[in-house]
Amino acid sequence: MTDGTDSGRAGSRPARKGALLVILASVLLLVGSTVVGYLLGRDLARRPLASALQLLQQLQPEAQKFKAKIDEQTNTIIGLETKLKRTEAILHSILPKENTYTVLANQSISVAGGHILIGLIGAPRNNGITLNINGKQHQASTGDIFETTPDPATKCQVKVQSFDMFEATIVANCAKAQAK
Repeated sequence: MTDGTDSGRAGSRPARKGALLVILASVLLLVGSTVVGYLLGRDLARRPLASALQLLQQLQPEAQKFKAKIDEQTNTIIGLETKLKRTEAILHSILPKENTYTVLANQSISVAGGHILIGLIGAPRNNGITLNINGKQHQASTGDIFETTPDPATKCQVKVQSFDMFEATIVANCAKAQAK
């Protein structure tokens, strides 16, 4: 009997050693596969990152070209806007404004849709002008306003905007008279 029990104990040692080896091999395999997986994952992640960095470096000069082009176009637009404003100012100074009329010395003009007849009598003087508004003479200077009613339904206003040695600039407009 002693033979069987001794041989049972001697047989369990190699089984224990075998189980220990299997566990140790499993742990080493697990650690090894983890390390290999980490290294492969890092390498796989590095490739797209490297290609993205390379692409970024390739696109930077192109982006700088576009930025320079945008800056150039912005400066061109600002220059054109400035020219447009200057041109508009010149145009507004050349073209008369609505209801603004220039009357030369000894000239009469019909304004406000024919409701008012304005005449500049003689040449303008240093201190004023003589206007004929619908047959009535008025002494006027810059800023003076005259009201007239050519008919009961219409009320008109004539303002001396400016004058010089040769002409007077007059603003005239009419509106329907308000019922009382």
